[in-house]
Amino acid sequence: MVSVESLLNAWDEFKKRGKRKKRDVQVFELRLEDNLFRLHRDLKNKRYKHGQYVGFYIRDPKVRHIHKAGVRDRIVHHALFKYINPIFEPTFIADSYSARIDKGTHKGVERLSVFAQKVFQTHGKCFVLKCDIRKFFPTIDHKIMIEIIDRRIKDPDAMWLIKIILGSFSSEFSGNGLKGAPIGNLTSQLFANIYMNEFDQFIKHDLGVKYYIRYTDDFVIVHQDRNYLLELQNKIADFLDANLKLSLHPDKVSIRKYRQGIDFLGYVNLPKARVLRTKVRHRLFRKLKQRVEEFRAGEITEEILLRSFDSYLGVLSHADSYELEQELRHKFWEWIKEPESAKTKRDSRPAAHID
Repeated sequence: MVSVESLLNAWDEFKKRGKRKKRDVQVFELRLEDNLFRLHRDLKNKRYKHGQYVGFYIRDPKVRHIHKAGVRDRIVHHALFKYINPIFEPTFIADSYSARIDKGTHKGVERLSVFAQKVFQTHGKCFVLKCDIRKFFPTIDHKIMIEIIDRRIKDPDAMWLIKIILGSFSSEFSGNGLKGAPIGNLTSQLFANIYMNEFDQFIKHDLGVKYYIRYTDDFVIVHQDRNYLLELQNKIADFLDANLKLSLHPDKVSIRKYRQGIDFLGYVNLPKARVLRTKVRHRLFRKLKQRVEEFRAGEITEEILLRSFDSYLGVLSHADSYELEQELRHKFWEWIKEPESAKTKRDSRPAAHID
């Protein structure tokens, strides 16, 4: 895991993610060989210490507090992920869709449609319990996480490194014991799946739930009986509290009829259609217009602009959105061909004074 070859492979994987233009990455690459050999020696001799995080906020669409590790530490994250992910991946259920190969949001949305249609066609009615865990990443309990991982990882050197990475971050919810995993770490995505796999197994095997889908801390259960889902709520809450020290978000637990539309992972599923969530639609138009403005200002190339446009069309392709797609295409070319006089008029407005 900590060999020079492994660290070099981890570097290659890291830079594939479009990080090469970042200033800190370029500085690390200037003395790449020296930096990797030094990292290897520190890991091998157990002198490695995780660096500090840089915190910042993004809107996605809700505000998220991201914590960014240094380049050196992110290479270690990639090296660790490569070796322990294959150990845990076979233990995950099929209907866990976050941060896994050949899964993702669109696969999760498709699966919900299959489940809901099956229940609706068989029983003539269908209800969906939708839940969200309150402050999931900040409340992951380190002690519980280590106990779960320790059942499968018997190499003390690997456990030493896992504990260092997990212990490199603690949230404001930490009390007598450390809590929290930083949003932004590659390892946090894996840790989240390992942690919530305990819940997945409880749902599937202890409760015998047939139609269940999870994406990180969002999950849905499909059933023909509303009362059955109401009974599950208490069992779910009790398990999360007793075994994982997690709690359901009080404002994000609902049971809805399939006919009312099920809002999940950016799409609203209905018996005869699937539409894009209203907030997602507005954000998509806003971001595309921003991309066009960046292109007109010379900040991005035509290739990057068209790639962004194609990605937005890809989002629409998973919904019944012919009219919306035509509107997006029309707006795109309208913004591209905006008369220079209109642009000049807009740019000539007085700028806000900033102290």
